[in-house]
Amino acid sequence: MPAGRMSIARTIKPLPPTVPFSPMQLARLDETITLASRATALDFSIYLGDLGPDTRARAEELHASIGLPAASDAVLIAVSPGQRVVEIVTGDEAYRRLPDRACKLAVMAMVASFKEGDLIGGLISALRMLTEQAGSPPKHVGPVH
Repeated sequence: MPAGRMSIARTIKPLPPTVPFSPMQLARLDETITLASRATALDFSIYLGDLGPDTRARAEELHASIGLPAASDAVLIAVSPGQRVVEIVTGDEAYRRLPDRACKLAVMAMVASFKEGDLIGGLISALRMLTEQAGSPPKHVGPVH
C-alpha cells in the first residue's frame, strides 16, 4: 500500500452574510424610528457596529457627520455589541428636550434587554422612552402686534 496523503476536492460555498435583524425586525425598527421622528420633530438614528477605542468620540463624530443645522435636532443611538457599549449623542436642540437623565434611563432599558439577548427590543424600548420624554415639538410663538 502506498503511503501518502489523500486529498479531496471540495467546493467551498461562501456563507450568506449574517445580519443582526430579520426583515420583520428591521421593519419594526424602521417604523419606530419614523414614528419617533414624526412625534418629536427630532431626527433619530441608530448606529450598530464597532466604535473603536474611544467610543464616545466616535459616536460624536458620527453624529456630527449629519452636518449643521440638522445635527442640532438629531439623536444618535450608537451600539457596539462586541464592546458592550451604548452611547446616545444629542444635538443642541435635542439636548434641551432629552437631558442626560432621560438618556441614561433609555440606556439602562437597552442594557437590560441586551442582557437577555434582545437587541431589537432594547432599541425599540429606548426609542419609545426617548420619544415620550422629548414630547411634542415646542410651538413657536409668532411676534406680538
